[in-house]
Amino acid sequence: MAEAHQAVAFQFTVTREGIDLRLSHQAFTEIYLSGVRSWKKRIIGLKNSVVTGVYPASPSSWLFVVIAILATMYTRSDPSMGLIAKIQENLPVSQSMSNQCQTLVSALLFSTMLWLLLIFTMRMCLKQLLSYHRWMFEKHGKMSTTTKVWVALVRIFSGRKPLLYSYQGSLPNLPVPAIKDTVKRHLESVRPLMDDTEFERMTQLASEFESRLGNRLQWYLKLKALWATNYVSDWWEEYVYLRGRSPIMVNSNYYGMDFMYVTPTPIQAARAGNSLHAHFLYRRKLNKEELRPTRIPGTVIPLCSAQCERLFNSTRIPGEETDTVQHWQDSDYIAVYHSGRYFRLRMYQAGRLLSPREIETQIQRILDDPSDPSTGEAKLGALTAGDRIPWAEARTKYFSSGVNKRSLDCIEKAAFFVSLDDEEQGVVADDPASLDAYAKSLLHGKCYDRWFDKSFTVIFYKNGKMGVNGEHSWADAPVLSHLWQQTLSTDCFQLGYNAEGHCKGEVDSSLPPPQKLSWEIPPECEEQISQSLAVAQALADDVDIHVFAYQEFGKGRIKKCRVSPDAFIQMVLQLAYYRDQRRFCLTYEASMTRLFKEGRTETVRSCSNESSAFVRALENGEPAHVCRRLFQEASEKHQNLYRLAMTGSGIDRHLFCLYVVSKYLGVESPFLKEVLSEPWRLSTSQSPMHVEMFDIVNHPEYVSCGGGFGPVADDGYGVSYSFMGDNILNFHISCKHSCPETDSHKFGDQIRTALQDLLQLLSPIRTECHSAEGWRPDVKKHL
Repeated sequence: MAEAHQAVAFQFTVTREGIDLRLSHQAFTEIYLSGVRSWKKRIIGLKNSVVTGVYPASPSSWLFVVIAILATMYTRSDPSMGLIAKIQENLPVSQSMSNQCQTLVSALLFSTMLWLLLIFTMRMCLKQLLSYHRWMFEKHGKMSTTTKVWVALVRIFSGRKPLLYSYQGSLPNLPVPAIKDTVKRHLESVRPLMDDTEFERMTQLASEFESRLGNRLQWYLKLKALWATNYVSDWWEEYVYLRGRSPIMVNSNYYGMDFMYVTPTPIQAARAGNSLHAHFLYRRKLNKEELRPTRIPGTVIPLCSAQCERLFNSTRIPGEETDTVQHWQDSDYIAVYHSGRYFRLRMYQAGRLLSPREIETQIQRILDDPSDPSTGEAKLGALTAGDRIPWAEARTKYFSSGVNKRSLDCIEKAAFFVSLDDEEQGVVADDPASLDAYAKSLLHGKCYDRWFDKSFTVIFYKNGKMGVNGEHSWADAPVLSHLWQQTLSTDCFQLGYNAEGHCKGEVDSSLPPPQKLSWEIPPECEEQISQSLAVAQALADDVDIHVFAYQEFGKGRIKKCRVSPDAFIQMVLQLAYYRDQRRFCLTYEASMTRLFKEGRTETVRSCSNESSAFVRALENGEPAHVCRRLFQEASEKHQNLYRLAMTGSGIDRHLFCLYVVSKYLGVESPFLKEVLSEPWRLSTSQSPMHVEMFDIVNHPEYVSCGGGFGPVADDGYGVSYSFMGDNILNFHISCKHSCPETDSHKFGDQIRTALQDLLQLLSPIRTECHSAEGWRPDVKKHL
């Protein structure tokens, strides 16, 4: 009960002499400072709402308009064309004002209305400008006159020094593609996967859908697009993520890694001190909207920032039919797991953020705590790793009241979750499998030492390495990636460590120790924890992960071949998969739709007629010049598909929403049913790397290996890749041991070989002469 007494602001006892009242000055001080901090945040939020609300103008521009109107009136001109006089006639308090005062008030009202009209006009102009996407389809380095004028206008209407959410009101809505265009692109995408008979059947299904049910479903979808901010995002979050009843561990959550070659300090608590402090510095900027709006690299085009709102203080709440994402406005603490115990660690003292050294001290207190876990506590986190329905039932039955509810609330309302691991991870020079073990640890750990429902969990290992595990429903990886890479940069290049490897700064000796959470877990709940752990453990054991950094060449060498780096990697993956499986498959590449308000992702179907033609030509020993021509066609096709996906003309989100409408209407569509059941045996994604945060040229050792995710299909691969600088390519490959046809290490070998073969094919300087009879790389030993 010691923890409970610490939380009480006053105590009293009734005696014969009366009531003995004892007040806690420290508790009241904390309450006062907490209130001050809350009100400061509200005031900052109100100020930012005003600034964002009038963007691209500024609040000070109102004064400029007022002065301009009054100055014009002083010259006895009427800029309002009689409107000021009309306002003056209808003032409700005109009888109590002098004529001069009435004129002044009327001028102020007119100036304000004119100012608001100008803001509305500027915002609508900016919205129309941001709806222009033809620039994306122009050849690199060849900008049309129209696009040049457009860029200049975007700069003019974008205003100065925008806040994080300043562009939200000016972003266009996601358009609904035409049915015929979506159906046509779908048929093109599945052609290389089907023989003539299968394709003829699919064409017939598509034709019937387009001429009959499709137009009816499209009408409802267009109606939703007029009413909702984004016709896809809410359904995508609910039906793809929150309604899934299988474990989110491995199946949905993803991970991010630390630096590959550098560990800033081997002291676990010190690394946690700097990193956690950096996380809260980022949150402070986020709350103040001081983060710069994300833009497409190298352009002035803003991206939607709506996903940033739920980065901190958020959790996924299990339900029997569907989960929900709960977000709280503020939280001044984190939840920490170590050796089977859960702790609450406050990050503020007397209204200020704890210094890195103070956080290190608090983390060390947790590491040194000798207490044992209470009954059922050690593996409690397995509930978040197993199936969702048992977790929802257990939460309702055992965690809806009493001490269990208070402790669960503490975890769910925390800013984020922290796990202090007792093992060591990271790159080991003489152990090529060390990165694989590191990735598996970040993806699922021991299946009970992460809280997979939290928006993200930061993991600190015994040797000072760290990593992050992210829940997927609330946002996509680029949002968490930006936080993660900013944290890594702040940790090493701004905060730093002293000579002994400890955090810098002093420690307030009056800091209260972290609060250990209490639990009362009945035997029935322990049984459910064991069942969830068994499900999660079987899933974790089945995951086969291979991670490697390819350092023979990188983005810089690829660009010299005048090829899009992303298109190059996608062709590499198509070639590697064909060599691995001797067939083509439906390929998923994640693309963003954040050019639009509340946009999330779209699918680029990377396996196309052009890519399959190139792969077949290369494998059949066609002449090099033929392969290069086919590769160029495949690369251009892929880039066009990517641009279409980014600009709202993708295939899969449109078909998905049409399918949802059909379910609401209670009608069946054989075409949509077959489309939505097609397996993604190759699921790929490029990990975003914000290299501007790191000086790769002067500090090449500070490179991250990116992050990855689990396989989407039981018989398929999940591949995450990233470009770190110009010379390193990172790959994360996942599949399942239970599938005899897949092997992550074998597929990794195929990727390495395909990288070399394509570079050799495309390199402008040849080291070998290829005869006119044909050319084929030596790949027999890898088949």
